[in-house]
Amino acid sequence: MNRINIDHLTEAELIDLNHRIVQRLRFLSQAHAHKAMLEFRIGDRVTFEREGGTPVFGLLTRYNKKSVTVIADDGGRWNVSPRLLRLAEPSRERAKTDEDTHPTIVIPFRQK
Repeated sequence: MNRINIDHLTEAELIDLNHRIVQRLRFLSQAHAHKAMLEFRIGDRVTFEREGGTPVFGLLTRYNKKSVTVIADDGGRWNVSPRLLRLAEPSRERAKTDEDTHPTIVIPFRQK
């Protein structure tokens, strides 16, 4: 790796270098977040831990620039880093209840 001798840079050059470093770090952060987002799909049941270690379960509903939106089972809306998410398996009881209250109905559409 090339070393940069910053001792000989002017103030303007140091400011420019600083801006370029910050932009590069933001890009890398967004790339890592995007990579983590690819592990999930909208509609996935996910879980993450809030401060204090309390788990939150919900559905992933939206991709944002650096985070995803999760609608929690209690109705709360969370913007969460995808790095903090894990897939959550629905319990058998909950899956059965969901099937009973929201049966799968397919409605065929005619094509013109």
